[in-house]
Amino acid sequence: MNDIHTIEANIFERLSHVIDPELGRSVTDLGMITSIEAVRAERTCDDGGDVIDVTVHVELTVKDCPLSETITNQINGAVRSYTDPDSPGATLVPHIEVSSMPQDKLTSLVQTLKAERRQNPFSKPGVKTRIFAIASGKGGVGKSSVTANLAATFAALGYDTAAIDADIYGFSLPRLFGVHTQPTNLNGMLMPVTAWGVKLISIGMFAGADRAILWRGPRLQRSLEQFLSDVWWGEPDVLLLDLAPGTGDMAISVAQALPNAELVVVTTPQPSASDIAVRSGLVALQVPMKVRGVVENMSYYEHKGEKLRIFGEGGGQRVSEQLTAALGHDVPLMAQLPLMPELRETGEAGRPAVLTPEGALASTPLADEFTSLARRLMELH
Repeated sequence: MNDIHTIEANIFERLSHVIDPELGRSVTDLGMITSIEAVRAERTCDDGGDVIDVTVHVELTVKDCPLSETITNQINGAVRSYTDPDSPGATLVPHIEVSSMPQDKLTSLVQTLKAERRQNPFSKPGVKTRIFAIASGKGGVGKSSVTANLAATFAALGYDTAAIDADIYGFSLPRLFGVHTQPTNLNGMLMPVTAWGVKLISIGMFAGADRAILWRGPRLQRSLEQFLSDVWWGEPDVLLLDLAPGTGDMAISVAQALPNAELVVVTTPQPSASDIAVRSGLVALQVPMKVRGVVENMSYYEHKGEKLRIFGEGGGQRVSEQLTAALGHDVPLMAQLPLMPELRETGEAGRPAVLTPEGALASTPLADEFTSLARRLMELH
């Protein structure tokens, strides 16, 4: 009997390494494992070894949890891969019994989690998350597409990545990531939707978002505060914010709520875009936000080995030089991204163009450019 109790204790310890994908905590820390029962079966394996049936009782935080299969698969793997030192030839057969967490237990858990998140977690001293706010002076330069593909690149490179669609009026990240579901509401705490390895939140995920949104300053600021404080982000390595074009209320709110954010300015080559893009970077003269660099989108179209400069050239470099002079520190041109029909076609279909259908980084010049950009951004500056 002692060896059975040892097996149960050792499996519980192994399950402490099974992480709830939404909450970023182990299932044991969250109280989701209520009991483990190991029973030596009367039957034997084909090779004559013992069979030990292991029943794991799991309480999920929400009924019909969309990630229940992911969690149960991890638990199954943890049980099957365990080798009992006293019975090395034994085979452990997992049986997972799933139920929902009782309301009082769930309430207590959420209160505990919220107590750790009484304020915006990204503004605390010592926070490890690198925050990049993607901005543009005007619409139509591909800012959201850059945000989506950059986020997907970070995730594919192994970074724990989150993204906030802070373009309240022109949200597009849900479409670019193929998201058609709402965030899970865990007793007033929202779980971000995960797509292509990126944790996402957007006003476009909520009912009624197809109608025109007529919000002004205070309500815009409150929406950002809610996205930061009322959503369980865990501790991501990277947080991207897709800002609305221009220098309006949301840009100011981001600077106030996230003083450690770094601004990345997106432009296209022509002067009509680059001249306006400079203004979005000059926000840093009035608010505590550093401009990290410039990305020139739609720089060229490659045709039969020749780079055609359809929108002219030099816009990104002009923005870089003007912001460097105005801000008094180097604001480099960090990437020149090609104009590619695949970027639109794949993005409209709900998959960032830098990824393969399996979710890995594609072996394409576009993916290479975004990989280089991601690595440059993560360099200490």
